[in-house]
Amino acid sequence: MNCRNFLSLIILVAGSVTASAQSNLLNAKTPEEIGKKSEAQLLADNDKPLPYGFVDDRDILMGKAVWEVIDLDERVNFPLYFPIDTANIGPNRRSLFHVLLGGIKDGSITEVYADSYFNTKRTLKEMENSFKFRDTIDAGRDEINTYYDDYMSGKKVLDPQYIDERFLVSQDVSGYKIKGMWYFDKRQGELKYRMIGICPVAKEARDSGNDDAIAIELFWIYFPAAREILNQSYAFNDRNSAAPVSFDRLLNSRRFSAVIYQEENVYGDREIEKYMKDNSQLQLLEAERVKDKIRDFEQDMWNY
Repeated sequence: MNCRNFLSLIILVAGSVTASAQSNLLNAKTPEEIGKKSEAQLLADNDKPLPYGFVDDRDILMGKAVWEVIDLDERVNFPLYFPIDTANIGPNRRSLFHVLLGGIKDGSITEVYADSYFNTKRTLKEMENSFKFRDTIDAGRDEINTYYDDYMSGKKVLDPQYIDERFLVSQDVSGYKIKGMWYFDKRQGELKYRMIGICPVAKEARDSGNDDAIAIELFWIYFPAAREILNQSYAFNDRNSAAPVSFDRLLNSRRFSAVIYQEENVYGDREIEKYMKDNSQLQLLEAERVKDKIRDFEQDMWNY
């Protein structure tokens, strides 16, 4: 068997394992059996995220922390955004925001913070106002004022049509901010990246539908602590729907487009827009300069 045939066999076997782990779609006799794995599949599955290797501080020849923003309007980032409507789609397909918020609600993601330095921890109750908004509309206030005594005594209950209730959904998320570290491992002689935190950016529930409202950082999640949940949830693979990619793998392999908006620097880690004001083109050029500065360090290591 020559080398080409051997590689083809390896790819075929790997593809068959991935496809069989997808779901029971081709073997299901009823719709209820779709997505249910056999005992053999459950035993063969490796549901643990690939562990990070230990990096000694003495092995880091150069390190630089950077903050980037992922714009969900870019086509390459669509796997992080869709699906936004889950009514007519299987439970195994959810957006990244749905996975993160669900993990916070069920307690599987606990390392949630208010900032990218992970100083102030936040609970679900503290963030509830960002996810849910409930208020009485003007017509409802007029109704209460007209029949004030009846409402106070409990004889009447305000009709739901007088209540404005909004929830933050995946469709409201405009992007993600991520924090990571580029470092040169002198033991392996290569430049590497390690993601540290991720933060969804969206308008609060109260501002849903308001085009003039400003999107804010909802919460920061310490990424290594959320890898277990992200590894169990899959993004859609447009090239091969039988081989979905876990969010953990997608983010760790940087299969997305992002722009640097802040770097670790002597000026208190100030953002690029703070010193490149009112000029988007110069901000993009500065982001590229920061990227080139990091990348050039590795290239310079091999110049004599």
